[in-house]
Amino acid sequence: MTNTAFATLLSERDWLLADGATGTNLFNMGLEAGDPPEFWNVDHPDRIKALYEGAAHAGSDIFLTNTFGGNASRLKLHNAQDRVFELNKVGAELGRDVADAMDRKVIVAGSVGPTGDIMKDMGGTLTHELAVEMFHAQAEGLKAGGADLLWVETISAAEEYKAASEAFAMADMPWCGTMSFDTAGRTMMGITSSAMTKMVGKLENAPLAFGANCGVGASDLLRTILGLSINAPFPLIAKGNAGIPKFHDGHIHYDGTPELMADYATLARDCGAKIIGGCCGTTPEHLRSMREALETRPKGETPSLEAISAALGGFSSESDGTDGAGPVRAARRGRRRA
Repeated sequence: MTNTAFATLLSERDWLLADGATGTNLFNMGLEAGDPPEFWNVDHPDRIKALYEGAAHAGSDIFLTNTFGGNASRLKLHNAQDRVFELNKVGAELGRDVADAMDRKVIVAGSVGPTGDIMKDMGGTLTHELAVEMFHAQAEGLKAGGADLLWVETISAAEEYKAASEAFAMADMPWCGTMSFDTAGRTMMGITSSAMTKMVGKLENAPLAFGANCGVGASDLLRTILGLSINAPFPLIAKGNAGIPKFHDGHIHYDGTPELMADYATLARDCGAKIIGGCCGTTPEHLRSMREALETRPKGETPSLEAISAALGGFSSESDGTDGAGPVRAARRGRRRA
């Protein structure tokens, strides 16, 4: 499975630009809060193609499909649990059409989000076997639609990450995977960057790359990337939010400017990330600035935490989680450009 278009691109380039937000950009196209974005793969394919084209034309080497919530557990909330294969297949087919029309190699990554359920080992009801089954069903739809690889993201439990790895092996598909670190450098289920590195290194079906996405702000995410870079067994992924979310006029807005995300992109590269993109709030405008910065600014030394906070704003907590400290809020230092 490693002899893939993505693996080839990864070996040929010093860095790859991933895409930006899915939800933020779809809301800008008219998606209503609470509506499943995956339905748009069938109901509004032109808008989903526009989403993919926005990233590809802005310079992304990889874009994720509109299938984040395309597993049976999440779709059951909308009485669509029997549409897993259909919605994932169409989401990937639309991406395949867009990528194949480009004059350069662009990778279609099949997005696989968390099930939304708590694993049994963590006190919930989701068994390992059922998680594998749900991820496998989604993987088969994405594979049938022509995705180049699978991309599990925003995972908080190690057990769910492992289930995805097993499911992707059953589908015989290469994959990448990120977790979301949002509580004092830990995931919602308490995983630290060092714990993730150890866990990923022991997987029987290893990812081609791993890392972090979403979380709090860009500063916190880069602190996590620095943690992941210690003994990292595979290339690193950084997909940070475009600033901090703020509620204004009934909508959530992110305060990160294209200039700030350009700084974030080059700092992410200097922290050791090879695949760099954005998450919530990241638009094609941000991506264009990120691409330009990565192409024109020389690689620098590994930045200090002080340099990161000076460029992107202070951290949300004093600790990154690896020292065993609790979620003590950090004093604000540095600046953040609105």
